[in-house]
Amino acid sequence: MLKWLRWLMVAMGVACVAIGAFHVVLGIASVPGEGATGATVDSRERFYNAIFLGYGVAWLWAARQSPISATVVRWLAGIFALGAVGRLLSLAVHGAPHWFQLPLIGLEVVLPPVYFWLATAAQPRPSAAAR
Repeated sequence: MLKWLRWLMVAMGVACVAIGAFHVVLGIASVPGEGATGATVDSRERFYNAIFLGYGVAWLWAARQSPISATVVRWLAGIFALGAVGRLLSLAVHGAPHWFQLPLIGLEVVLPPVYFWLATAAQPRPSAAAR
């Protein structure tokens, strides 16, 4: 389980860093349908994605720890789940977004429970002598 957890954490970290960097560099040009929104939305897009890039760095840092902290994994997964809640609220209030964001919502709903499960399964168990 630990190998799968570490691999998934690294994949998440690399993906978040790449996505964040892409959006910081391109701004609103990186978002389908947002090209005419202007400077305010561009500024927000770049700012939030710098934070998303940092979130990816946090996943990579956590994956390099030995042992991996189940608490840190749960916090990072919880933040990801909160993003899913935000997208679902937007879906309920404003309707369906660009088609590309629909699979992202699926990932954001499915992955946090997987991280919670793997973090629990990979947690070191106290030895019989320690109990």
